[in-house]
Amino acid sequence: MQHSVLFPTPMFFEEAKILNIDAPAKVNLYLEVLSRRRNGYHDLRTVIVPIALCDSLELESTESEIYASVESDGLTDAVFMPVSSPENLATKAACALRNAAGISKGARIRIVKRIPMGGGMGGGSADAAATLCALNRLWGLHWDEARLIEIAAGIGCDVPAMVAGRCVCAEGLGEVLSDCEMATVPSDAEDWWLVVVNPLIAVSTKDIYQRFKPGLTSSGKRYIDLRLALKNGDSHRAGLFLHNSLQETVFAKYPLVEIIKDALLSAGVFGALVSGSGASVFGLAVSEQEARRAAGLVEAAADVPLWTTVTRLLPDGVMVAHGPLEARV
Repeated sequence: MQHSVLFPTPMFFEEAKILNIDAPAKVNLYLEVLSRRRNGYHDLRTVIVPIALCDSLELESTESEIYASVESDGLTDAVFMPVSSPENLATKAACALRNAAGISKGARIRIVKRIPMGGGMGGGSADAAATLCALNRLWGLHWDEARLIEIAAGIGCDVPAMVAGRCVCAEGLGEVLSDCEMATVPSDAEDWWLVVVNPLIAVSTKDIYQRFKPGLTSSGKRYIDLRLALKNGDSHRAGLFLHNSLQETVFAKYPLVEIIKDALLSAGVFGALVSGSGASVFGLAVSEQEARRAAGLVEAAADVPLWTTVTRLLPDGVMVAHGPLEARV
């Protein structure tokens, strides 16, 4: 029996065997790398916002085995495709949830990839978050968000924020979350469009952090100003306060990424930034039309193949329909 609903009833938890769910990618509008811990990990301060680019997952509850398969949607270049293996973050998420719950149930997870892997957009983390939320339903656990976030923190630093599925501020190793108020806009509004460009490079997050040389900690004013712009729904002002401590490190190893950022700014976006540890660069645009125009200009000027997409930020309230907390209709 297959179910795909927005508002599951208690009966859904008991009867559902298959669930379809979308896993949105993210961009970091602000990413500040703070002190380094003795274990080598860094404390962060970041603003993470989901976007309308999603992987699609189909999950089926089984008796015992946990297995994730990964395939392309037919449009995404194969360079972005991870192998199906126990190292897949969705598999790790399912195993972590099962262990925490002390149950023996299994799951078959089919992932259709649209989010570039190694692109700083949280593709694997999105799949892990969606897996936690979906299996929480399929296995009838009824756990609340806080408990799922606790499990998510052991999987990866972006997974807790992506379980939350809305604009959030994350600190520590990504496990300390607070709501970052973002003015809700109608789905047909022209605000919050962006163009994303990736030079077909899969970046190792671990490598970028190892190369990163910390500077002075900021006063936090830029962080506060960005949050205020988001609260007021002022996308133009938000573009002025974008920040990523890792950006220069990414540019040093991958000069093409800096060229892409400069090309986006020349094409008319009002703010551009490397997302996460790269290699994807996003630019904020005044409308969908302007985002597509900028994407076309960057592609036309490039002498190397690029992956580009035009999409939207998803402010608070929109994530109810787009997941990972809700099933696709």
